[in-house]
Amino acid sequence: MKIIAGNWKMNGSRSALAEMQGALDGIKTENRVILCVPFTMISGNSGPAAIGAQDVSMHSHGAFTGEVSAEMLRDAGAKYVIVGHSERRMYHGETNEIVRNKAEMALSAGITPIICVGETMEEKDAGKTLEIIESGVRESVPSDGGDVIVAYEPRWAIGAGITPTDDDIAAAHTLIAETLEKMGRGGAPILYGASVKGANAAQIMSIPHVDGVLVGGASLKSDDFIPIIMATK
Repeated sequence: MKIIAGNWKMNGSRSALAEMQGALDGIKTENRVILCVPFTMISGNSGPAAIGAQDVSMHSHGAFTGEVSAEMLRDAGAKYVIVGHSERRMYHGETNEIVRNKAEMALSAGITPIICVGETMEEKDAGKTLEIIESGVRESVPSDGGDVIVAYEPRWAIGAGITPTDDDIAAAHTLIAETLEKMGRGGAPILYGASVKGANAAQIMSIPHVDGVLVGGASLKSDDFIPIIMATK
């Protein structure tokens, strides 16, 4: 069983989500399918794919205009939430500390955080890939609480149509697995996310310690998303 998580980013509509859920209802898979959608589309009773959010506030309540708390997400029906996505880190300056705080808020509300870590092109070119990945896991993943999912995003590959080599993915995922084990979180699922599509999904998910994928643009259309889900059973 693999985890296939779609990140719709700032795309879609409630009708598009209903269409996707209808299409997913017609397939048979043992994989866990998650759709992380904009706040306006969150509902816990929408179909076969579990619904998640793409961000959560560090705060439980208060005068924080425009933010949405973990309790609000749970009330709306979200089961999962992405925290620390590369775009949040890049465009909103989110640090490992902020990401950890958000993950803790999610856990406190009974929501499973999908915690993203990964290196930029500058960090890769400087030979710091494994250092950044390890510190990202240690500093972003809460040491206790409920279940977590970690997603490795080579930030330099996202949206660029570039995929690291199998060896590079294996090295990153092995390091994440070993770091989680040392933190007392051994066995937490580790997803790969960057330029995942139907043509490469099976190969990526055959790599050791790759427990699934975090899919961006290819999760928006059923014709693109279903082949990824069905790439491994």
